[in-house]
Amino acid sequence: MALQTPRLLLRRWRAADAAPFAAINADPEVARHLPGVMPRALSDTLMARIEDHFDAHGFGRWAVERREDGALLGFVGGQQVHFEAAFTPAVEIGWRLASSAWRQGYAREAAEVCLRDLRQRVGLIEVVSFTVPANRPSWGLMERLGFRRDAAGDFAHPQLPADHPLSLHWLYRARLDDEGRPC
Repeated sequence: MALQTPRLLLRRWRAADAAPFAAINADPEVARHLPGVMPRALSDTLMARIEDHFDAHGFGRWAVERREDGALLGFVGGQQVHFEAAFTPAVEIGWRLASSAWRQGYAREAAEVCLRDLRQRVGLIEVVSFTVPANRPSWGLMERLGFRRDAAGDFAHPQLPADHPLSLHWLYRARLDDEGRPC
């Protein structure tokens, strides 16, 4: 199974994705709003966990491939939030793209088709997304997609120490119409 847009193929992960995905995860620019760059072994573990999520739930974070040249750009997709918070259980849509793929509309293009899939095939009516306040490109995309900030739901990420500079996360929510558009 795969999803397509005019420029992108969103598909399950392949063994050949491991090296380019590791390069994305090792890029300090990509990791600027994450706890740090990811070593290869951890990147491989993340890729395996993403595939396990697909197997368990029927959806997940798709490998995003540029159709023009087959380049792996990163991931976009939904996953069950894997920690406890006031807003869980929930499905989060998230993205991580290579810095060379930024500011070209790929994340939005992929997120829109993922939201449609989460509504129409998976049957979800609400999706969340979250990021740190400093990650303006990410929360800006959430807003352009139609997500609304739930300031009362902002939270300290439970996988980070409370005093960590990336602990505070802004929570965004979207109810999806029948076409998968936030409303």
